[in-house]
Amino acid sequence: MATPSPVALDHHTNGTTHHPSIPHPAGWLTADLVERASECEHVAFVRDRASGLRTIIAVYSTALGPAVGGTRFRRYPDTAAALRDVLDLARGMAYKAALAGLPFGGGKAVIIGDPATDKSPELLRRYGQAVQSLGGRYVTACDVGTVAEDMDIVATQCRFVVGRSSAHGGSGDSAVLTAYGVLQAMLAAATDRWGSADLAGRRVSVEGVGKVGHRLVGHLAELGALVTVYDVDPAAVARVRAQWPQVRVAEDRDALVRARSDVFAPCALGGSLTASTAAALRAEVVCGAANNQLAAPGVGALLAERGILYTPDYVANAGGLIQVASELLGFDLAAARVRAAGIRDTALLVFRTAHERGALPGVIADLMAEERLARAGRPSISEQCSPEVAVAAH
Repeated sequence: MATPSPVALDHHTNGTTHHPSIPHPAGWLTADLVERASECEHVAFVRDRASGLRTIIAVYSTALGPAVGGTRFRRYPDTAAALRDVLDLARGMAYKAALAGLPFGGGKAVIIGDPATDKSPELLRRYGQAVQSLGGRYVTACDVGTVAEDMDIVATQCRFVVGRSSAHGGSGDSAVLTAYGVLQAMLAAATDRWGSADLAGRRVSVEGVGKVGHRLVGHLAELGALVTVYDVDPAAVARVRAQWPQVRVAEDRDALVRARSDVFAPCALGGSLTASTAAALRAEVVCGAANNQLAAPGVGALLAERGILYTPDYVANAGGLIQVASELLGFDLAAARVRAAGIRDTALLVFRTAHERGALPGVIADLMAEERLARAGRPSISEQCSPEVAVAAH
């Protein structure tokens, strides 16, 4: 069986090719999406009919090194929604790596489908072949809908994989340091807002208690915070309550948003902070693990107008990237944890600079990331895909 070949929108070559399985731009690929895709260095579409694989891989930047980013496996209403998501996520990964001080760029992949029914070893192997065909400019890992054991299968066909299971020499579940990093950002936000990092007695509402949210609840419970949770999955809530019976459960998401709290922590899928959510929210701080939390650019300003301190998501949730990227640098969980603790200082710097300049924290974080990317420039493909990185990622 032949290796699936990606169909690319690649700004290095300025070439555009359309696969028979991908609709013509006159259909779903609008001018707006083409413009957004052009901000990336490379966007690849891959479809393998035999395994059912449909994936989009977006490399936003390799200015700092090979682009590292997870593989999101989920259902999308259409291909345009999948492309929009992967473009947003890839950009966020590049900014996340830049602000975390990592020698890596940012990228992301989405696999379109229901992981509960569509995921299979053959699909994952074919996906691994697609990643391998990019020659190392993109290094994949876990995300929503994928786990470390999936990356073990991907790695049978691809050298550019991190976040593998500990049994195969990987760093395991990246939720470990993602949750720890979010906690560090939350401590920074508490310091900025209330002059103290002490969360004991603080009311924290956590939206989404999956892999990361569950661990975050544990950290908060240990610090004596008063935690209320909500998740669309009752089983996830039950697991939290079984471990921490003192945790309260909101009747629904609307009740969680409207409940008076000190911190609101979005830890589900992105886009949950809409204009209506910002208007209804009764928290003083927003700090969570979800990617691309703001549903629209203006939501950050709405939060600020209501006096709510927003922690840029890619600052807060960088711990997972730090964890898996450490596999490329010689894995040491203790050292990765120390680097993840630095998220607290980064968040404090963002807040302080925002106050000094009278700007939104999100604007300042963007500028800081873009400045580092601009200083680095764009290396050649041969520089991006050095043999040393390829061996380390095996």
